[in-house]
Amino acid sequence: MNTPTSNSATAAGIETVAVIGLGYIGLPTAAILAGNGVKVIGVDVSADTVEAVNRGEVPFVEPDLGTNVAGAVAQGFLSAQKETPRADAFIVAVPTPFLADKSADLSYIEDAARAIAPQLRGGELVILESTSPPQTTAHMAQVILDRRPDLSLDGSEDRPVILFAHCPERVLPGRVMIELVTNDRIVGGLNPGAAAAATALYKVFCLGEILETDATTAELSKLVENAYRDVNIAFANELSIVSKNLGVDVWELIELANHHPRVNILQPGPGVGGHCIAVDPWFIVAADPENSKLIRTAREVNDSKPQRVVEQILAPIADNPAATVAALGLAFKPNIDDMRESPAVDIVHKLATQRPDVTILVVAPHSEILPKKLVGFSNIKQTTAIEAISAADVVALLVNHDKFSEIDRATLAGKHLVDTRGFWRN
Repeated sequence: MNTPTSNSATAAGIETVAVIGLGYIGLPTAAILAGNGVKVIGVDVSADTVEAVNRGEVPFVEPDLGTNVAGAVAQGFLSAQKETPRADAFIVAVPTPFLADKSADLSYIEDAARAIAPQLRGGELVILESTSPPQTTAHMAQVILDRRPDLSLDGSEDRPVILFAHCPERVLPGRVMIELVTNDRIVGGLNPGAAAAATALYKVFCLGEILETDATTAELSKLVENAYRDVNIAFANELSIVSKNLGVDVWELIELANHHPRVNILQPGPGVGGHCIAVDPWFIVAADPENSKLIRTAREVNDSKPQRVVEQILAPIADNPAATVAALGLAFKPNIDDMRESPAVDIVHKLATQRPDVTILVVAPHSEILPKKLVGFSNIKQTTAIEAISAADVVALLVNHDKFSEIDRATLAGKHLVDTRGFWRN
């Protein structure tokens, strides 16, 4: 558990915080606030998640989170429920997936706002942490104020003020409990006093610098951070395609190029996944499609990479109707169980769809169940690395989990290898 860094939240009149959405960001945020002496009520639509948290357990893999949740629950600072309660501050950390046209689905935020509205009395702070298109915080505020015309943003007509702010998360899965504390935070206020109030709350646990701005700039800053990474990953992925066509080892090429003092090319892979980088750039494109051509192209390059990997996997078994493929990894990054927008899941789905005669043996060391996208395929089976490799004609390394380093390289002899991560180069 963390030692409280200050009593800034209490000084700002925040004694109880409701965290709406107990997922990969909401639950760690709730746990770390509670671990620093703030009474936190977590809210989630999933009864299983609510029950797990109230037992002091976590429903997904994240280092150190389980210890924090268990301690906070045991000490009485953290509880969970399905209904939104009254609180001094609300942190909304619900999903913002994209729709078929690549625009943001704001329905989860709108649902959260509608649930918060009847609990307000005036003076509360409502923070949107969900990664969102520009002006979503203003939209959330409007949803609430439409239902509560007795409240306001500015105190006009003697109506009590509700403070609204946007504070995007900036953490890396697998390091969330560390980076929540150490990373700088951006806080964007929608109305006067909101940024200062949100800063006071985050100072409870954040040792990084807290940078205040307006809500729209804060929203766009998160999108820009992830679009920057997406563009650079697209460059590496495009290099991998060009290198393969020219018979060049792309990892050696990048290693050599990075010896230049002003070059730092990222590593290629099977695509881009996760709840941020694979999604957020589309929000910028949707906001200004005419002037975001580079960002769109990067997204298209990265989105096309899974099919190219599928073609590599299928090429050596084109004439083998009884072939077996070992697919190593399903998460979107190493050593976690998070499969949101994972290119590995997309690759396995494409394989199963394009070659229903091929058996696909999936190895997911951090998850005991398949994602919904892969359920129902008779040619997909989940098994161990040893069994999958033994039976496989093609071994595809899709995620560089540390556990795969334990694989005996001798078992790969005679197999067609598709190494999307450069894992077995040395």
